[in-house]
Amino acid sequence: MRGTVCAKEDEGREAASEQPFHIMTKLKIKGTWNETKGKLKQKYAELTDNDLLFEEGKEDELLGRLQQRTGETKEAIRRYIEEV
Repeated sequence: MRGTVCAKEDEGREAASEQPFHIMTKLKIKGTWNETKGKLKQKYAELTDNDLLFEEGKEDELLGRLQQRTGETKEAIRRYIEEV
């Protein structure tokens, strides 16, 4: 019985470690978006409200818009969002 419990715990750890890095970013964007949006506007004055429209499940579109408007890479924008 003990072996079964350990195996299930190991499966859970493996599943958690296999989750892509961007899923964690999506959750953080969703949870603090109003604050993050304000900080992005402070850093990049050229951003408009339309540039910063956030729809759940469309994070890549948001990053693409921000990349076009700021000239930064998507990864640089993603890192900045995680830091704020």
